[in-house]
Amino acid sequence: MSFEEARVITIVYLAVFLPFLIYFKNKSNLPKWIPTFYLIAIVICSLGWELWFTFGWLDGDPVDIRRSENLNTWLPKNINWLMNSMGDAGAVLLGGVWLMWISHGKDKSIFMKWKWSAFAVLLLWCIGQNILVEMFLYHDQLAEGKALSWAPLSPLGPYINPILFEFNERTIMLQSQMPWLLLPWFFYRTLINLNK
Repeated sequence: MSFEEARVITIVYLAVFLPFLIYFKNKSNLPKWIPTFYLIAIVICSLGWELWFTFGWLDGDPVDIRRSENLNTWLPKNINWLMNSMGDAGAVLLGGVWLMWISHGKDKSIFMKWKWSAFAVLLLWCIGQNILVEMFLYHDQLAEGKALSWAPLSPLGPYINPILFEFNERTIMLQSQMPWLLLPWFFYRTLINLNK
């Protein structure tokens, strides 16, 4: 197993399990809506793109064809979608909510009424982390020439999928960024609804 494969596996498992550790360690100090938000996020991420990208259901290649055998062993296709959805829900979305809260002086009102500056923090975090994931974590699975399936939260699919930019011979493409351009709008509204 290469260092890069071990790094990918470690980061994926940390993104899944570290939010649980943080939650259970701090459960008494956290809002009661967090588990509901987390579960909604897992479902939306799973149905919105992770299942589609994992299994290649519509004009895409399944993940086990797009990556190495070592990654397929440690992150089996049949749980890949769930692991990624849990990482998306925990490390990305709950992490983004935490950044919103911290950046606004721990003001809980940002969870009760739409505040554009709080939304901007969430949007920038979601897009920024996904660019880093695409460049440094899953670059071999998401590179140009590796077909991803159409998905509900990536509605342009592989059909309209320009390269947004290249860095260090790695490509950032519209299709894999699309869920993170759409999702923050829905999830910020969900946060507000959970706090009413």
